[in-house]
Amino acid sequence: MMRRPRVTVCKKQDSDDEDESLLNTSTECEDEKEEEEEEEWVPESKVTKPRKKPVKPKEPKPPKPPKAPKAPKAPKVPKTPKPKAPKKTAAEKPKVGRKTKASALEKDAGVVGVPVKEERLSFIVTDGNHNETEQYQGAQVKEATSTKWPQSEKQGKSAEPKELKHDLAHLPEGPSSSYQLPGVKKEEPEDDFTFDEPALKKMKTAGCPDGKPVKHYKKDNSSLGDVQMNWDIIQVLSERTVVDPWVCANLVNLFKEENTIPFIVRYRKELINHMDADAVRDVQLTMEELRNVAKKVHAAIQTLKKEGTLTISLEKALLNCRSADELDHVYAPYKKGSKLSKVRRARQLGLEPPALALLESPQTLNLHSYIQPQSEGLSTLAEVEAGVQQILADMIAKDKETLVFVKRLCEQDYITIHSTVSKTALKEQKDEKGAKPKDIDKFQLYADFTANVKNVHHHQILAINRGENLKILTVKVNIPDRVKNEFIRWCLNVRWRPKGYARDELFKLLKDAVEDSYKRLIQPLLCRAFRSGLTTSAEKESIAMFVRNLRQLLLTGPVRGRVLMGVDPGYRHGCKLAVLSPTSQILHTDVVYLHGGNGFREAEKIRHLLRKYNCYTVVIGNGTACRETEAYFADLIAKKYFEPLDVTYCITSEAGASIYSVSPEAVKEMPDLDPNLRSAVSIGRRVQDPLAELVKIDPKHIGIGTYQHDVSQPLLKAALASVVEECVSFVGVDINICSETLMRHVAGLNAGRAKNIMEWREKNGPFINRGQLKEVKGVGPTTFQQCAGFIRINPENLKSICSSQQSVGEPGGQASGAGVPNTAGAGGAAGKPPSKKSKSKTTGSAAQQLNPLDQTCIHPESYDIAMRFLVLIGGNLQDIGKPEMQSKVNAAIQKEGLREVAQKLNTVVPTLQIIIDGLTQPQGFDIRQGFDTPDFKRGIVSINDLKQGTVLTGRVENAALFGAFVDIGVGRSGLIHKKYITEAKLPRDERRRSLALGPGEKVEVRVLSVDVARGRIGLDLIRVLR
Repeated sequence: MMRRPRVTVCKKQDSDDEDESLLNTSTECEDEKEEEEEEEWVPESKVTKPRKKPVKPKEPKPPKPPKAPKAPKAPKVPKTPKPKAPKKTAAEKPKVGRKTKASALEKDAGVVGVPVKEERLSFIVTDGNHNETEQYQGAQVKEATSTKWPQSEKQGKSAEPKELKHDLAHLPEGPSSSYQLPGVKKEEPEDDFTFDEPALKKMKTAGCPDGKPVKHYKKDNSSLGDVQMNWDIIQVLSERTVVDPWVCANLVNLFKEENTIPFIVRYRKELINHMDADAVRDVQLTMEELRNVAKKVHAAIQTLKKEGTLTISLEKALLNCRSADELDHVYAPYKKGSKLSKVRRARQLGLEPPALALLESPQTLNLHSYIQPQSEGLSTLAEVEAGVQQILADMIAKDKETLVFVKRLCEQDYITIHSTVSKTALKEQKDEKGAKPKDIDKFQLYADFTANVKNVHHHQILAINRGENLKILTVKVNIPDRVKNEFIRWCLNVRWRPKGYARDELFKLLKDAVEDSYKRLIQPLLCRAFRSGLTTSAEKESIAMFVRNLRQLLLTGPVRGRVLMGVDPGYRHGCKLAVLSPTSQILHTDVVYLHGGNGFREAEKIRHLLRKYNCYTVVIGNGTACRETEAYFADLIAKKYFEPLDVTYCITSEAGASIYSVSPEAVKEMPDLDPNLRSAVSIGRRVQDPLAELVKIDPKHIGIGTYQHDVSQPLLKAALASVVEECVSFVGVDINICSETLMRHVAGLNAGRAKNIMEWREKNGPFINRGQLKEVKGVGPTTFQQCAGFIRINPENLKSICSSQQSVGEPGGQASGAGVPNTAGAGGAAGKPPSKKSKSKTTGSAAQQLNPLDQTCIHPESYDIAMRFLVLIGGNLQDIGKPEMQSKVNAAIQKEGLREVAQKLNTVVPTLQIIIDGLTQPQGFDIRQGFDTPDFKRGIVSINDLKQGTVLTGRVENAALFGAFVDIGVGRSGLIHKKYITEAKLPRDERRRSLALGPGEKVEVRVLSVDVARGRIGLDLIRVLR
C-alpha cells in the first residue's frame, strides 16, 4: 500500500537527503520486495539523517512539504534489524538499477551533450549532498535499463557490508555507526557525489580494549588533499590491500598526523588490528599511489578548464580514474602536443547529437540531414558515418560499466603473456661478424616463452621486462577472440542496444563502432593494464623480498664481550687486519701477505697479535681470496698453532665495505686510517654489532635481494629506508653512546635533528631523562612523540660517562642498577608517587633527575598508566627487570586477567602489554638476542667432497624470488629452489605468503646435485633449525 506514494516522492527531485533515501527504498519496493525487507531498508535512511542539517540551508523551500509525512517515520523504525541491513543492501543493490521511469527521457530533454550510456553508473553513497545531486540531475534521470547491471554491482560493492558486519557485530554501538560506510546504494551518475568524507575511523578508547571501532572520527575531505574524486580512498584501499575498511581509515588518519610506521606498529596496535610493519607499509604505498592519481586528475581537469574543452562526461570519466593507466586512457587525446583526435573533431562538427540519437531514437535519425558539401568531414554520408562511429567508439571505451564487463570477461578467460627474441636482436647478432653479439643466451629461457597471466612468476616478469628494455625480447599479451565476440554480443544486445527500431545501416554502424572501440581502444587498454599490473605486482614482491632480507640481516644477533680480528682478504695488496675491542674501538691495524710465499713469517705476526690482545675470534670477509684465507687459518687451527688460545673463525659478507671505506662517514669516523684498513674495521664491526655498522651503508650495496635495478628506484629506496628505521627503532638506541649515523635512523628523527642532539650532548653533557629531548632544537611535540619510545637512557652507561667527564653532579653519582632514588616522574625510592606528577618535566630540577622508565620500551605518554600499574601490583621502580618484578606481574595477571587489569587502568590491552614487557625485561635487553649469530668453525669442506644425498647444515646467504642461496661451507653457495621450500618445512611462525627464507637462518639441507665444472649445487630443504 505504501509503494505508490513513495513513487510520487521519488519524482520530486527537490526534496532533501532524507527523502532521497526514501526514494531508493521505494524503488526497491517496486521491484517485487516483501514488506519485511522494506522495513529493514528504512534504518539505512536513519544513518544518513544526522548529516542532513548542513544541507538544509541550501534548499529551504523544497524539503518542507515531503518531510512532514515521511521524516518522522523513518527514524522510528526499531533498531534491532539494523545489523541485517548490509545483507539486504547487498541483495537489493542490483534491483535499484533495473527500474527507470518511461518519462525520464522527456524530463531530461533539455540536457544537451550528455552521453546517455555513460551515466549508467551507481555508487555507494557516504553522504547525501543534494545540491551536488541536482547539478547533474538531468543526467541521472536519463539512465536506462541494463540486464547485466546486477552482476557488475554485486562484484563491485556488495562484499564490504558483510565484512563490516563480521568485524563489528559483537559491539554495542558498532552496527549503527559502522553501516554509514556502505551507506545506501543509489542509481545515479558518479558526478553526483564527490565523496568528500572518508569512511569510518577507529579511535583509541578506554572502553574498547580490542581496538574495535565504537566511535568514528569527524569526516573531512582531506584524505586526497584538495582533490575530490568519485571514489572513496578508504574503500579502494580496503579492496586493494585486503585490509578492513576501519583499519584503512585509521591508517589514513595516522599518516595524515605524520606518525611513523615503527610508532604505529608498536604504540597504536589497537588502531591497526595488530598489523605488522610490512602490511602497514603496503597500505602506505597504495595510499600514496591513489593520492598521486588524484593529484594528476586534478591537474588534468584544471588544464582542460583553461583550454575550454572540459565537458560533463569528460570530467566524470576523469574523476572515475583510479590508476595512472586509466587516467592516460581518458586524458591522452587531450594532452598538449597531441594532434586533434578524430573524435574531438567529430564533436566539433556537431555529430554528437546524431550519435546519441542512434541510441535513444534511431527510428527518427536521418544522417543525410547532417551532410554539408562545403564542410570538410561532413561533405559525404561516409564522412558523417565515420564521425558518428568515432564518437560512439569513444563513448563505449570510456564507459565504466563496459570496462568492468570486459575486464570480468578477461578474468574468466585464459589470457597469456608471450615473449620472443626481437627482430632487432637477431639482426644485430647477424650483422656483427666477429664483434661481440648481444648476449641473447642470458634470455634463452624466454626466447619462446608463454604463460598464463594468473600463474606467471614474479621473477619471470622482471626478467622479461629486462630483456624488453635491452631490446632483446618482444613481449605481447594475447587475449582470445572469444572475449571479443562475447563483448560485441553483450554491447549490441544489452548495454548499447538502441531503444527503438534501428535500420540495418544504422545497426551496422553501431556494430562497426563497437568493433572499432574494442580493437583500437579497449584491447590496447587491457594489454597495458595486464602488463602494468604484472609489473607492479612483481616489483612489489621483489621489494618485499629485499625488505625481508634486509630486516633479517640487520637483526642478526650481535657478538658482544669479545675482541675480534677483522680480515679483508686479498692477493697483491695483502690481507688487511684490524683488531677491535669489545666496544668496537680500534686496537691495532696491519697488513699481512698470506698468499705470496711468506705464509710462515706472517703467521708469527698473527699469533703475536692474537696473544697480545687475547683475541680468539677471526672474521673473514667473503670477497677476493676468501677461500684461500679461510684455508690458511683452518690449517693453522688444525695444527694448534695459536695455543693456548682456542681460535675460531667465521665468514661474513663484505658487500659495501669498499664503498663505505671511502665515504664521508668513514672519513669522519676514521680520518687517519688508510681506506683499505677501514674495510677491515667494517668487516669486524659487522659481527660485533651488525645493525650499528650496516646502517652506515646504502642498503642497495649490501648484496641482498634480486632484480634491484629492474624495480622502481623511488619505491625501493623508500622501502629500504623504512625498514632500516623500523629495525633501529625496535632495537632502540642509547642516546648517550650511539653514533650520529645510527641516531638519524630513529623514527621521527633525521640528519638535522640527529646533529642537533649530538651538539646538545657535547654542550650540556649526557641526557639524564627523555624529557630533555624537548630542549633540543628541532624536536617539537610531534617529533618527541615519535622518537621518545625508541630512545633509551641506560643508568650504567650514564654512570660511567658522568664519572669520566665529571660534568654531572649528584644525579650521575646516584645512578646504579635499575633505578635511582629521588627520580622525577618515577617518584622517589618507593616508586609510588601521585599519578599527576608522573609526567616528564623538562625544566627546573626535573631535567636533572633520572627516570628509571627511560631505560624501557614504555612510551612517556604511558608513564602515568605504568605508575598506576605498579601501585596495583605493589611493585617498585628499583625492581625493573628483576625476578621480583616478574613474579609480582605474573601474580596480578593470573589473578585478574590481562583484560580486566587494562579496564581497571582505563587503557587498552596492547598498551598494558608494552608496560609489562618494559617492567619485566632485564636491563640491557636486546630483541636481537632471539636471532641467530654467525657460525664459528675450525675447518672447511671442499665441493669435491659433496655427494648426492649428503645431509648438511648451513646458513641462508640471500633469498630470491626463485629460491634461497645457502652457505654450506664449501666456498660456493647452494640453491634451494622455491619448489622445495614448502609450508610444511617451515616453522609455524615463518609460514609467510611467499614461503621465503631470510638471510641468517640456519637450515638443514640435502644435496640433490653437484656440478663441479659450473660450480652449482642443488639443495633440498629438510627443516629450519632453531
